[in-house]
Amino acid sequence: MYTIDLAYVGRGLHEELAAYIADQEDFYADEGVHVALRDGCTWDEERLRRCATIGLGRALLSRLTDGTPWVALNVNTHRPLFWFLARSGLTSLSDLAGRRLAVHAPHTAPGCFTRIVLRGAGLDPDRDIKSVVRPPGDYGMDLRRLRDGEIDAALVGSTMAPEAVAAEHGWNVLGWIGDHFQIPTVGLAVDPTYTDPDSPAVQAVLRAHRRALRVIHNDPDTTVRHMQTFLGGHTAVEAHAHYKTFIAPHFTVDGQADPAVGNRAITAVAAELGVPATVTAAEFYRTATTTS
Repeated sequence: MYTIDLAYVGRGLHEELAAYIADQEDFYADEGVHVALRDGCTWDEERLRRCATIGLGRALLSRLTDGTPWVALNVNTHRPLFWFLARSGLTSLSDLAGRRLAVHAPHTAPGCFTRIVLRGAGLDPDRDIKSVVRPPGDYGMDLRRLRDGEIDAALVGSTMAPEAVAAEHGWNVLGWIGDHFQIPTVGLAVDPTYTDPDSPAVQAVLRAHRRALRVIHNDPDTTVRHMQTFLGGHTAVEAHAHYKTFIAPHFTVDGQADPAVGNRAITAVAAELGVPATVTAAEFYRTATTTS
């Protein structure tokens, strides 16, 4: 049996769902590969690049800013699962002007994506928003700060179903990042310096992940059952509603990247980071050449 280290660099359904299904449904074992799932959330790039990684957004930022030659071999979705959750009284992204927003740091993938969306809404993230920068996590502290009035809004990820949380507390979801900015994100990436994209272990992981993507599309009950591991504070009805709205319509079936979406995203990310767009979608997203 082949072996490989696979690191996740965020928490929640967005980052972990496909790999979790592949693991829990024994797809890795079926494909003859032992996968060690590693928590790489706080790893530096030098350590991370020695593993395969799920986080395509972070890999792209690294390739653009420091030239690490990451290549993405599988794409789970083109719509990042992050939302603007706000206290009552705020109803649109423009209402964030002058408000306190809990958000990821600008140099992180979700932080970069957020800044792109805010600019699209006519807001300068450095001047119009009072940013409360915090590291990625389960966002529980953000909910406490919203309840206590310490912040006005938070950019939250998929450790929760934001629409259900908003309904429970009388808050509002101002927007979903995936509605405003698309980028081929989360899946499988490797640095060829250390990991051969064509190695049997990598190809086995790709097959397992694509089997998991088919489960997400063809077996809602199994998918929702696994989703509830991440959404422990939600009912099965809420988890299923979240699946129908954000997961089933927007996860890929075959792990392929849309090159047009990829090129637009790379241009936008490079502009936000203030660096040249030194890679094309065809060079970074090599999904068309992998096994099905």
